[in-house]
Amino acid sequence: MSEDTQFWYNVRTGEVEQGAQSDWSQLLGPYASRDEAVAAMSRVAANNEATDEQNAEDRDWDANPLNDAS
Repeated sequence: MSEDTQFWYNVRTGEVEQGAQSDWSQLLGPYASRDEAVAAMSRVAANNEATDEQNAEDRDWDANPLNDAS
């Protein structure tokens, strides 16, 4: 995939760029298609939600009072 066929999602503008046109700190990607880049923030939100759920499970890993030492 060459630079001009890569798509990037700009988190500052909310726009999809063909080829990286903005500063790297503002971009998610690269993506193989415009549609993938458009869905970037949905993927980020889903990944964040899954990580939050995993973190909650990790915090409560031993919340069972039957596991407490006598």
